[in-house]
Amino acid sequence: MENKDKELVGVKEIARRAGVSIATVDRVLHNRTGVSQKTKEKILAIIKDLDYKPNILARRLASSKTMQLYTLIPEVSKETDYWDVPLQGIIQAENEIKLYNVKVIRLFYDMNDKQSFIKQAGTILASDNVDGVLLAPAFLQEAENFTQALTRKKIPFVFINSDIPSQKSLSYFGPDLFHSGRTAAHLVNYLVSATDKFALLNIAKDIESDHHILRKEAGFMDYFRRFNPERIIKRNFYDTRYPAVKKALASLLADHPDIRLLFVTNSRVSLVAKYLAEVENKEIKLIGYDFLPTNVAYLNSGTIDFLVCEKPQEQAYRGIKALYRFIMFEEAQDKDYLMPIDIIHKENQQFYKN
Repeated sequence: MENKDKELVGVKEIARRAGVSIATVDRVLHNRTGVSQKTKEKILAIIKDLDYKPNILARRLASSKTMQLYTLIPEVSKETDYWDVPLQGIIQAENEIKLYNVKVIRLFYDMNDKQSFIKQAGTILASDNVDGVLLAPAFLQEAENFTQALTRKKIPFVFINSDIPSQKSLSYFGPDLFHSGRTAAHLVNYLVSATDKFALLNIAKDIESDHHILRKEAGFMDYFRRFNPERIIKRNFYDTRYPAVKKALASLLADHPDIRLLFVTNSRVSLVAKYLAEVENKEIKLIGYDFLPTNVAYLNSGTIDFLVCEKPQEQAYRGIKALYRFIMFEEAQDKDYLMPIDIIHKENQQFYKN
């Protein structure tokens, strides 16, 4: 379809809804005379309703320049396929906007390797054609360095999954991480008695730099300041391979046989579920994060009791669309678009979508 034809599609729809000719719509669009005030107001109302941006869109479609959006998110790992879900959101948005001279370049980094993040960030910064960036930040200092460089280059960027409030992002799409941790804590408080012990488990290679985990942990601990916080046994598992997690869990439960619940601060809850299923421990309750096939399977089997979910596919989809609308139409975007914090269990999982 030629650029002119694309433009006419919108004009034809406006004319159809208004019951006037295309020429009449064109007069209104270009502020020409010959249209009654009543008809003009009707057409302008339809333009507003359709969110039609003729001049900006026409300029973009007529231009030979392709808008290039970069995405930088973690790659799928052996321990979790969580990042395949935001990727689907990126692809969904890309399919909707690629007809408008938009190209999405997808880059990935290893969650267990800071250098891979630095390398990919450098690739983006070295490019001569970067219109916007969608970023899922994991390594706090490295992400700050990268976004500061984007700011200096006047390249807009959005965060998904985890926010860095100190950086000048266009928008953030994701949960309020602190309150996500508090939500999980509130759920735990209902599941255990006032004297029961329970464990908070962080499973990641570089926990001290993982803003996403640290904020959820902070919210969780903040909640229990009023409810016997000494009951909480915290463990960091830095080796995310299953044999190492299995060994660490066996040691933890041997040292603390009175633990009644395990709370995992990320999607690697499936590693804990695998261990509990292997040892046939049906007494310990288990809570974790994210609506992934493996996690849902353990949810349905009863090994996982609840999953806290935050719509990662929608986060990425909305992030790409926000960049596109800001660059294409010069639209202001909300600074924060906070996702719902959903609690999913065996009985309602079939109705949930990421």
